[in-house]
Amino acid sequence: MRKRVAIQGIRGAYHELASRAFYKDEEIDIVECNTFKDLFEATHQDSSMFAAVAIENTIAGSLLPNYDLLKHSDLKIIGEYKLHISHALVALPGTKLEDLVEINSHPIALMQCNDFLDTLPHVKVVEKVDTALSAKEIADKNLIGYGAICSKFAAEIFGLEVLCQGVETNKRNFTRFLMLANEKVAETMFDEQSVDKCSMVFSLPDSSGSLSQVLSILSFYGVNLTKIQSLPIIGREWEYQFYIDLVFSDFVKYRQSLDAIRPLTHDFQILGEYQSFEEAIK
Repeated sequence: MRKRVAIQGIRGAYHELASRAFYKDEEIDIVECNTFKDLFEATHQDSSMFAAVAIENTIAGSLLPNYDLLKHSDLKIIGEYKLHISHALVALPGTKLEDLVEINSHPIALMQCNDFLDTLPHVKVVEKVDTALSAKEIADKNLIGYGAICSKFAAEIFGLEVLCQGVETNKRNFTRFLMLANEKVAETMFDEQSVDKCSMVFSLPDSSGSLSQVLSILSFYGVNLTKIQSLPIIGREWEYQFYIDLVFSDFVKYRQSLDAIRPLTHDFQILGEYQSFEEAIK
């Protein structure tokens, strides 16, 4: 049975690239969603649908609103994919670089290509809502003299020509995507033998050393902290929730560490137990 995978954006977006790479051995159908909020709503309405959600970029940092959307959803993390983001400048076939009068793309993509754009002072740079959508608009409206910064994949889908490839300033540009499924579906896919990573969220009492105590316990059980992200708790001034990623080699000790830290935390929630990307590609 073909998987239906919801993404933020349209066909040709980096979310689709990550989804097809993660499910490389399967046929999938992409479900386009305008916003991340729309994506979570679509998967709530259809519990059989999977989803791919960007959560952090090596240059732009974490996508903080997506943490909160995930926490309050009925989805669980079943995997992750770290996609190398290589931007291309694309335009209608036959267009030359000197013909361009305007370049469109998502503001983050434009920011990531600042050095290249500085070499084109005669070109107007305009922010749009999406990289792939910028390319589609040029194709649909036959916009002569317009360029878009997007993936090479998007150019192929919309019949555009790549004028320049790899126009991002930092070539070590990666985005981490979370692969999500309904909680009940995720339970059927759980495999203790392959799981080596966990994402969780909790809050802590306002007392001295509360976070260091939790981290010390995790260290005692041989669990490695790979990411910690604090976010304010709305309506509770100066209180924070902590989103944590852990990796481990011993599943039993990992579960024992959770039993040990639960009494020290509030609102403890496991967002997903899954196989880390590095392990998954071996």
